[in-house]
Amino acid sequence: MTDENKIATAQANKQMMLDFYERVFNNWDMSGIDDVMREDYMQHSPEVEDGREGFKKFFRGFLQAKPHADIIKVIAEDDLVCMFFRCTLGVNGMVNKVFDLYRIEDGKLAEHWDCVMNTDGVPVNNSLGHF
Repeated sequence: MTDENKIATAQANKQMMLDFYERVFNNWDMSGIDDVMREDYMQHSPEVEDGREGFKKFFRGFLQAKPHADIIKVIAEDDLVCMFFRCTLGVNGMVNKVFDLYRIEDGKLAEHWDCVMNTDGVPVNNSLGHF
């Protein structure tokens, strides 16, 4: 793959993830999951089962908390996309700082890792804050 093709693929993956977050996290619409996620989706979050059906099962419950993702930064390289965002839960106002890393295969979500930090009550000792 040429460097130009790698850049184009990374940019397409980045846009796919931005669209995914807007649709699923911010509009609570899971209707297109089958189109963007592999059936054998691999999950590294211990509370979520493997596979597309495992994601759907978890997210149906998670959407009850009315999440909203404010994207801070998106980094894309080759088949990996890292999403850094503020996730605010509408039901209780809880704010989490989240890093999600996805591997994209053939234009679909293939694998996911994450790191989540609840920021409520965590003191800020610098000028930059949590985000």
